Amino acid sequence: RRMLGFTPLEWGRVAAVFVFFVFAAIFWAAYEQAASTLNLFADESVNRRVFGWTIPTSWFVSIQALFVILLSGGFAWLWMRLGPREPATPTKFALGLLFAGLSFVLLLPAGAMAARGVLVSPWWLVAAYLLQVIGELCLSPVGNSVVTKLAPPRIAGLMMGVWFLAIAAGNKLAGWVAGLSASVPVTTIFQGIAAVTIGAAVVLFLLIRPVRRLMGGVH
Repeated sequence: RRMLGFTPLEWGRVAAVFVFFVFAAIFWAAYEQAASTLNLFADESVNRRVFGWTIPTSWFVSIQALFVILLSGGFAWLWMRLGPREPATPTKFALGLLFAGLSFVLLLPAGAMAARGVLVSPWWLVAAYLLQVIGELCLSPVGNSVVTKLAPPRIAGLMMGVWFLAIAAGNKLAGWVAGLSASVPVTTIFQGIAAVTIGAAVVLFLLIRPVRRLMGGVH
């Protein structure tokens, strides 16, 4: 039986897209701290002196892009190598959120040292960005692909717009969180982001089977 021209299977797949929308927005809210909260952290609390030269703060924002270039081929190879054992899309999304959360757990000791006035090593940020990019490669290209598979052909363009709107929503949330840095200790921000993203990952892990049923056979 069709409702508004769509079959129950198609409606289930549209619902799955909106589930991914919510979790993607949470991920991007954490990931996009690189250009705000983490860049301020690099400027104020990271020892950027190397052999008498000061590393420009803006260079740290490029680390994520560099890791994407270095790791994307490896991830493509990994998914192909796994074949039938490749994790389903909801699992990859949950892993993406988990790695994003772990990156902020990793930064907690650095934030605590910075709160005591210590300039911390830049390797804290490099390691955190590595975890974030691993998370991004589990979620972003996977999301682009799965939305095209889930969307009913008549509204495929609209569904892709919804997917990209998740990125916009995540950036909006990221800006709101970054604005808290003027009045909230950076360690509290790190703790909050870690709690929300890891909590979202746990919720999505629990929802893997229901979401896969909504997806109606799409992997």
